[in-house]
Amino acid sequence: MTAWIVRGGLHGEREPWALDHSFAGGGFHEVPDLAAHTNREAIASLVGSSFPADSHPGRLANYTGQMLALRTSIVPGDVVVMPMKTRKRIAIGICVSGYQYRADEPDPTRRHTIGVNWANVDVSRGALKDDLLNTVNGAMTIFRATKNNAEARLRAVMETGVDPGSAVLAAGPISHPNGSVGAEQAVQVADVTDPTSAPTLQAIRDRVRTHLIENFGGHKLTHLIADILRTEGYTCDVSPEGPDFGVDIIAGRGPLGLDSPTLIVEVKSEAGQIGAPVVRGLQGAMASNKADQGLLVAWGGLNKQVQTAIRTDRLTIRVWDSEEVLDHLFAAYERLPDASRSLIPLKKAWVLDEDSDA
Repeated sequence: MTAWIVRGGLHGEREPWALDHSFAGGGFHEVPDLAAHTNREAIASLVGSSFPADSHPGRLANYTGQMLALRTSIVPGDVVVMPMKTRKRIAIGICVSGYQYRADEPDPTRRHTIGVNWANVDVSRGALKDDLLNTVNGAMTIFRATKNNAEARLRAVMETGVDPGSAVLAAGPISHPNGSVGAEQAVQVADVTDPTSAPTLQAIRDRVRTHLIENFGGHKLTHLIADILRTEGYTCDVSPEGPDFGVDIIAGRGPLGLDSPTLIVEVKSEAGQIGAPVVRGLQGAMASNKADQGLLVAWGGLNKQVQTAIRTDRLTIRVWDSEEVLDHLFAAYERLPDASRSLIPLKKAWVLDEDSDA
C-alpha cells in the first residue's frame, strides 16, 4: 500500500463535497471519461486533445501523470490525504473503490473520482512533523507520498491524530497484508512521486509552526501567549512552571490587570487533540477565580466531542489551535518584545499566492 495526496481544488471548493459523499479527486474537468484508457500513451493522447494546441508540453505531461495515477494507481487500501484550505485541517482516509467517472454529476469538476472512507477529517497541521508536512505540501494536485516513511506515518496519524515521526522510522516500514507498490507501478508514477514543496503561503505558515514547536514547547509557549495578549492590552500574570490547576495565565485590563474582562488562560502545547478533562479544568478555574472569560490554547485542537460540548460556552470561552496562534502571532509580531521577536526571526516578503492548477 502507499499514500496519496489528493487536493480538493485550488481554493478548496471540492472539499465539503468530497467529505460528504466519500469521494476524492475531481478537477481536470476538461478531460473526458478515462475508464477506457489504462496506459500512459492513451491518457496522454486524451489529455492532449482536451487542451489548446499551444498548451505547454510540460504541463500536459504533468496532467497526464496525475490523471494516470487517479485512473490506475490509487487502489483500495491506499491511504488518501486531503490537505484542506477551507478549514486549515487535514483529512485522511482509506481508498475503498477505484476510478469512476460520474457522468451524471452536474458539476464537471466532480466527475473524476475514487471512493474514500474518510476516517479522520480533523487532523491539525500541527500534528505533523516538519518533514512530513513538507511532503504533504508537494506542488501537485494528485501525487504519491513516499519520503520519510510517509505512508506508515500518515496511517498512524489517521488512527491516533499524532505523527510518530522517528519512532516509525526507527522501527522500519510497517507491513500491510496487501503488500506494497510494485516496481512497474513505481515507474508509472515516478513523475508524480514526492514533488518539491512549493513556497505557498500555507507552506510558509507550516514552517513558522514547526519553528514554534521546536522552540516554544511546554511553558515557553505560555510566555509567548502572554506576550501576544499584552500587545492586545492585557496585563498578564504567568504561573510558574509546574502544576497550575488549570491556570497558566491570569489576565485583565488596566494597569493592575483587575479591570474587565478578566481572563483565565490554559495552554496545552501537545500535538494531539485535547479532551474533556482539560476543558472542565478551565471551567472550574474560571469559576474559582471569578473570571469573566476563558482562553484555551490547544495546539493540536479539540476532539469532536469537546468541540460539540464547548459550543454552549462560546460566549465565555475561546479556543486557539495552532492556526489561531499563528494568526495572532502575525498580527502582533511587530509589537512583541524584542526578546520574543529574536526567538522568532520573521521578515516581510512578497510571496505569489499560487497553488496547483487543477
